[in-house]
Amino acid sequence: MSASLHPDDMASLIVAHDEANAFDAVVPPIVQTSLFTFSSYDEMLQTYRGEKVRPVYTRGLNPTVRMFEEMLAKLEGGEDAIGFASGMAAISSTVLSFVKPGDRIVAVRHLYPDTFRLFGTLLERMRVEVTYVDGRDEAAVAKALPGARLFYMESPTSWIMETHDVKALAALARAQGVVSVIDNSWSSPVFQRPLTLGVDLVVHSASKYLGGHSDVVAGVVAGSRAMIERIRGETYAYLGGKLSPFDAWLLIRGMRTLPTRMRAHEEAGLEIARRLAANPVVKTVCHPGLANALPPGLKGTSGLFSFIFHEGIDIRAFADGLRLFKLGVSWGGHESLVVPAEIVLQQKAQPNSARAFGIDPRSVRLHVGLEGTEALWRDLEGAINAASGS
Repeated sequence: MSASLHPDDMASLIVAHDEANAFDAVVPPIVQTSLFTFSSYDEMLQTYRGEKVRPVYTRGLNPTVRMFEEMLAKLEGGEDAIGFASGMAAISSTVLSFVKPGDRIVAVRHLYPDTFRLFGTLLERMRVEVTYVDGRDEAAVAKALPGARLFYMESPTSWIMETHDVKALAALARAQGVVSVIDNSWSSPVFQRPLTLGVDLVVHSASKYLGGHSDVVAGVVAGSRAMIERIRGETYAYLGGKLSPFDAWLLIRGMRTLPTRMRAHEEAGLEIARRLAANPVVKTVCHPGLANALPPGLKGTSGLFSFIFHEGIDIRAFADGLRLFKLGVSWGGHESLVVPAEIVLQQKAQPNSARAFGIDPRSVRLHVGLEGTEALWRDLEGAINAASGS
């Protein structure tokens, strides 16, 4: 598949299953069951031998979950996918399928904080070394890759929003026989399709834009059939992070509006970013869309970005002065959210990890939702004026 899809083609992939829905339902029914029975001894025997593929137990295979997996695989241009109970379940199951004690991972800097903590706690206990590099420095990546088992990417990166030439980095990994993985939650398949750029595996926190309504926690990984089968066989069934049928149904519902929502988030987020960049109390806006050009393979931007205040701004007063922007973690739903870095840096669990991660203490992360650009800007502007004494 090509690196980008026409919106009409993407919409047709999303609804491709509808003609096969039971009872000719326009919305696929939920197969809400924990297990499936067999009509005969022979059918059960054939299934356990692997001669016949059919649902046995929802922890392994469920028709509603399978529909979501097939939809996501098609959107990403992959051969297969597996759904999980969270984005971190998808990330941990993927990584643990390809590394063993004594291996080394190369990762771009400024990862999602919980991925950073996973690499620094569980993998450290497993004697897996992690080397962090600036993904914008292709020479540094090339130098770090030889001998590594896995290359882990985000583009843009969390909080700092650094973008990379994903195709070039994937080629460097492939030349060294290193498995490449990228978290594509920020862009979604609407704006970036890393598998078509040469990346081996793409993971999502499906709680974010894929779900789009802040009512489901889920994850997913897509890639080649062989690699997905490796994850399914080595970690998926045993770590227990399975996706429930109802959550899969919510994801199917959310993905039907994904292209429309992403373009609305992009438009509003970019306009808010431009206005913040012009505000004298704002030092820096970290938004890929403000650069002269997006890197190859990135076809648009989402509603998530950060900015850094100059000294003298009361960030507590700013946060408490907001009305439409709510204080809250996660992102990807219709609602606008704000997270001050000051709070993240106080996190009890491993308080030093956030500082090592590289977050400026005067940073604020925004998710620009769908409430309307002008209303959101009035909310931000009023809170900034109150916080700066204007």
